[in-house]
Amino acid sequence: MSATSEPRVLPALGRPLAEVVAMVRFTRRVFGAVLTSLTARRFPLAETVVQTWYAIRVCTLPALAVSVPFGIILALQVGVLAQEVGAVAFTGAGNTLAVVRQASPLITALMLSGVAGSAICADLGSRRIREEIDAMEVMGLSVMERLVVPRMFAIVVVAVLLNGVVMFFTILTTLSISVVVQDLPPGSYLASVTTLAQVSDLYLSLAKAAIFAVICAVVASYKGLGASRGPTGVGEAVTSAVVTNFVLLFAANFVISQVHSTFAGGPIG
Repeated sequence: MSATSEPRVLPALGRPLAEVVAMVRFTRRVFGAVLTSLTARRFPLAETVVQTWYAIRVCTLPALAVSVPFGIILALQVGVLAQEVGAVAFTGAGNTLAVVRQASPLITALMLSGVAGSAICADLGSRRIREEIDAMEVMGLSVMERLVVPRMFAIVVVAVLLNGVVMFFTILTTLSISVVVQDLPPGSYLASVTTLAQVSDLYLSLAKAAIFAVICAVVASYKGLGASRGPTGVGEAVTSAVVTNFVLLFAANFVISQVHSTFAGGPIG
């Protein structure tokens, strides 16, 4: 590598690192605002309720629409594998474990980041380019407490609720496909569910959904508040937020799964 190309490489490597550092600082500010709003008893409950209802309206149907085909594919793959290894009796256990530990929180997270997260980013980005954020800061109003905190709490609540709904519909889909297509007795299918899946897996799924929701809300808010250059900048911020969320969510899922598998034992998840 020539000496003239080194100065170009260093800024290229420094920009992602600076972005990560800025996002970490933004996360600290968000949690600081959460603590301040709770201790000062000025938590924006009304705005949280509004944002929660909006997220429920825009995320529920897309999440269910994704959970059904995902359940079909999962049931077919697990059923074929179980038949090949001679473990048909454990089909229900394998399907349920995969849904609870992996499929349900991931589907929920992807829907939240792609639908609710992009809406949050677009909303905050539009406020930024219309200088509403600057006006709030001039008036001494906390942007974090008024805009970011209620959206983050709303996404967390919706993630936990939606995770349960997606889990139910996906398990119901795997049961239907296994019984109708693969001719498995429904009684033996349901009886094998508790062979691998436990209550701790449900807690893990809910914890994953909540953590994914926090990541989604923080990244979307950070990208939205950093938007610039008019409507084009808002569109670029939304695209960047969705892509960043997808990468971080899969990375977080891998880390959480590995940590849980290390300390809790059993199948990875």
